[in-house]
Amino acid sequence: MKKHNEAFLKLVNDSKRVIRETNVAEVAARIKKGEDSFVLVDVREDDEWAEGYIKGAIHLGKGVIERDIESEIPEKSKEIILYCGGGFRSALAAEALQKMGYTHVVSMDGGWRGWCEAGLPTSK
Repeated sequence: MKKHNEAFLKLVNDSKRVIRETNVAEVAARIKKGEDSFVLVDVREDDEWAEGYIKGAIHLGKGVIERDIESEIPEKSKEIILYCGGGFRSALAAEALQKMGYTHVVSMDGGWRGWCEAGLPTSK
């Protein structure tokens, strides 16, 4: 696993103080129940997405999510669950979307790694 730099970790921790988080087990349970009240968004890089993703997710990489979110999800009250590799980039993206007026944004702590470690289904 990549070692993160101190300034990046501070930025992530600052974001985590102002956003809502969920975890892999909660998201998996909601998907298993067939809930469709939220949009699952993968904010990883294109090459990470190409390796696999959570079934039903859409891809809006961290580098473009602020630019493209309003076209993909115009309803700012829609629940959006973001995930990345482990829950750091998704926390940063969640804070940015909140600043853009999205009111129900959640970051999935554990991210893709946690999903895969739990043996949950993936797509390619």
